Amino acid sequence: MLRRFLLVAALAAVGPARAQVPTGPPHASVDLGTDEGAQLVQGTWRYADAKVVEVDFRAVGADNKPSGAPNRTYDVVPHAGVADFDDSRWETIAPTTLAARRSTGKVCFNWYRIAVTVPERIGNFDPTGATVAFEITVDDYAEVWVDGKLPRELGQVGQDLVAGWNAPNRVVLGRDVRPGQRFQVVVFGINGPISDAPSNYIWVRNAKLDFYQTPRAFAPRTVPVEVVRLDPALDAIVPRDAKLEKLAEGFRFVEGPIWVGDGLLFSDPNANMIYKWTPDNRVVVWRERSGYQGTDVARYGQPGSNGLTLDAEGRLVVAEHGNRRISRLEKDGTQTILADRFDGKRLNSPNDVVVRSDGAIYFSDPPFGLPQFHADPGKELPHEGVYCLRKGKLALVSRDFTGPNGLAFSPDEKHLYVCNWDEKKKFVMRYDVRPDGALANGKLFFDMTQAPGAEALDGLKVDARGNVYVSGPGGLWILSAAGKHLGTIVGPELAANFAWGDADGRTLYMTARTGLYRMRLGVAGVRPEVALALTAARR
Repeated sequence: MLRRFLLVAALAAVGPARAQVPTGPPHASVDLGTDEGAQLVQGTWRYADAKVVEVDFRAVGADNKPSGAPNRTYDVVPHAGVADFDDSRWETIAPTTLAARRSTGKVCFNWYRIAVTVPERIGNFDPTGATVAFEITVDDYAEVWVDGKLPRELGQVGQDLVAGWNAPNRVVLGRDVRPGQRFQVVVFGINGPISDAPSNYIWVRNAKLDFYQTPRAFAPRTVPVEVVRLDPALDAIVPRDAKLEKLAEGFRFVEGPIWVGDGLLFSDPNANMIYKWTPDNRVVVWRERSGYQGTDVARYGQPGSNGLTLDAEGRLVVAEHGNRRISRLEKDGTQTILADRFDGKRLNSPNDVVVRSDGAIYFSDPPFGLPQFHADPGKELPHEGVYCLRKGKLALVSRDFTGPNGLAFSPDEKHLYVCNWDEKKKFVMRYDVRPDGALANGKLFFDMTQAPGAEALDGLKVDARGNVYVSGPGGLWILSAAGKHLGTIVGPELAANFAWGDADGRTLYMTARTGLYRMRLGVAGVRPEVALALTAARR
């Protein structure tokens, strides 16, 4: 039970910095710089200067952590962002004085704290079920803590962290809020630029709460589906009465789903986003800039993340197209780059990723995330490979493909299936997997090159009986463990990738171009053990 609790906690910790802040005009707004606004949300502003003090610490060690020799460094006091901080002795300041110049000038720091309560009404607006965003502009920089948390991610600009010179910070306090719900907001003010200490002070240009009506959840609906049955064995996999449900729509090109215990994470590489669908039929932005943070993002067709999976500790492993790397989100919300180069050269654009039970990570690396694909001038490697990252060492384990794409282990992990995205070479290979991570005895498992339809091969999954599911020409192909085509599921959109979900693992979730779909099957799928534990822990 403790293991399951830790897995749930680990996944909760690798969430996004904060959910995407709504844009456009709010349905209601509360000005926290006025007496009326502060009173409406039962808020009282409290203030204190912050100081830089010298403290004991340790130098960096061989593990790149503070495990070296003792040293002296600096810290800021008080640590007023934590949830249980007592500010009762702080100065109370009137909302109308937020623009007053405070702190000591030059290189200086301060704290503003206010607890806000969702009111019964804001004029004619009922905030029940709304999304509430906090916005503040501090001259010159700010960091925003909400309920004792300051989430951050690699490359993050704004929201909770420094947004820029006199730029507003906008943070979602809560979604689906209720009157009486309370949020503790703490703002750390910074005078700057720090390297060129100005002759001014810290002050607040504006502070407000914006309320947005929450869109109604998408109502799942049954959609037309054709199941082409080529072998009687398919009936045990896809029941005769199986239905295809559409769960969400309006995406640009969804990919890389993974069940995480309380819902489904999936990528939209074209939109540079990771979304989360939950069983209450809501979709939220789970991570922005999921695969690329560069300013030239417009050059890319698919800059965002693609394949997603979980390791044995419940941490999310991400294939990032635009950043050309495999990364992992840690329990504390930070990001670790696992692989971005091979033989000193940048990877192409990692596409799909799977984790073996011993922790070895396999990923495919076609150039589809580069602006000009194979012909991109930024392409550094002469091949399109399949790699294994094991015990910190990256090895090229196959270069048999022009467009390596979907990956999946057999149920016993003795074999690895890899499909090829190439309109002229549509095939699936099967390899023996050695304990040291190497692949051997690669054999052609199935060839779809002559199948009608222009689509090449994309996502790939395996069920508990060893059947292989491939996104191929015309639909989702189901192949037996012996390589026999049992049948094809043809929906309204071509499924690019899939994931096994729900408590029993028998629901196949499909990311299909602009929509998200699911179908209940007669057999459970192979998915990371941690996903099973997370699901069980949430039941």
